[in-house]
Amino acid sequence: MSVENVLKTIKDNAIEWVDFRFVDLSGRAHHISLPAREVDEETFVNGVAFDGSSIPGFRGIEESDMVMMPDPDAAFIDPFTAHPTLNIMCNIYTPDGERYERDPRGIAAKAEEFLQASGVGTTAFFAPESEFFIFDDVRYESTMNSSSFYVDSEEAAWNTNRKEEGGNLGFKVGVKGGYVPVAPVDSQQDIRSEMCRLLEEVGLRVERHHHEVATAGQAEINFRFDTLKKTADNLLVYKYIVHNTARQYGKVATFMPKPLFGDNGSGMHVHQSIFDGDIPLFYEKGGYANLSEMALHYIGGILYHAPALLALTNPSTNSFKRLVPGYEAPVNLVFSKGNRSAAIRIPVAAVTPKGCRIEFRTPDSTANPYLAFSAMLMAGLDGIKRKINPVELGYGPMDKNIYEMSDDQKSQIRSVPGTLDEALDALKADYEFLLEGDVFTKDFIDNFIELKRGEAKAVGIRIHPHEYGLYFDC
Repeated sequence: MSVENVLKTIKDNAIEWVDFRFVDLSGRAHHISLPAREVDEETFVNGVAFDGSSIPGFRGIEESDMVMMPDPDAAFIDPFTAHPTLNIMCNIYTPDGERYERDPRGIAAKAEEFLQASGVGTTAFFAPESEFFIFDDVRYESTMNSSSFYVDSEEAAWNTNRKEEGGNLGFKVGVKGGYVPVAPVDSQQDIRSEMCRLLEEVGLRVERHHHEVATAGQAEINFRFDTLKKTADNLLVYKYIVHNTARQYGKVATFMPKPLFGDNGSGMHVHQSIFDGDIPLFYEKGGYANLSEMALHYIGGILYHAPALLALTNPSTNSFKRLVPGYEAPVNLVFSKGNRSAAIRIPVAAVTPKGCRIEFRTPDSTANPYLAFSAMLMAGLDGIKRKINPVELGYGPMDKNIYEMSDDQKSQIRSVPGTLDEALDALKADYEFLLEGDVFTKDFIDNFIELKRGEAKAVGIRIHPHEYGLYFDC
């Protein structure tokens, strides 16, 4: 959409407010709203000022002034506001007009530019499968003398004997028993359909939705792939729609990777491929899963750099509560066709040459998508550049259920880091591939590690309720 078309949209739809948005390092969106009458062509030249010192990981108070530069190609009419509002995603610049090196969206733009300059291909396509839970109630606290959390869902397995319903209606979802059942077991068909309707209304192409494996309202909605930065934009819109639709239904949605103990967590499986114009570069008939040599090298790059990548694709302490064996978690750094126990799966069912792709299953939705997609692309391109062969390095293919292998066999397979601190250690030791083309900078990496170390420490020093059961009677 051009600036002219944005201004026409404002006029034609009687827009009252224009909401300018940017994303922080953790992937959370922030916004400032201007009256529509104050928005004109100059707004897209001069931008909108904001205080960068109030955003974690951005700037100190002595250099706090920053500028949001609106992107007319990333605009949509907000479906939730009482007053007609147009939302526009922005890039971040310094007051002197320089691209801000810590802007996640700017990093995504540089990653796309680096791909084109590399001569490997023209476009990288991404498609995330971002899972989430829909709860009826969520409560938590962490104080000096108390620490707890509580979530509830009308369809949860633990509510088979609940009386508050005025007569229990049954049809609860069992632990690991929630994959695509019909109603009344699946009680959330309508809310997911409404989410999909709104996603289509704001411009995303929905492919399907369904109940996921876990009890207590786990769900998944898939939307159409797009280019790297555009898909990251779409993922932020997706989360915005999911969160606010749930709220309209009197429920709450969370993309937290592991909100429940003892059942599957929520991942963000990321499908990706590279094209040269209209030509798919990951397809070669007759190869393993019809993959080209380039695709194998791309896989090699991701698996080789995976421990460091996880600091950006799984950047929360809770991420590593999901990455444990036994809950369909992709903890094994191997690739395979169709095998969901591998970190990288090659979809083979109903796949055309243009649909040939790889699926990195380890990430989750606490990741900032601009950073995560960019880091995955940079790792894959490094694999292509260095011709990293995943077979020669022992990364597969692994066409068997890894969870059923013997302990001795499993010991031969590399696993993901066990904690956020371990992933940050890996990133500190292996980041040079991210600096190619100045896509990421050393300053960004150091700052990101420091920010996430602080989160890990904040969790690590707090008393866990389970420790009372283990140690109180010592």
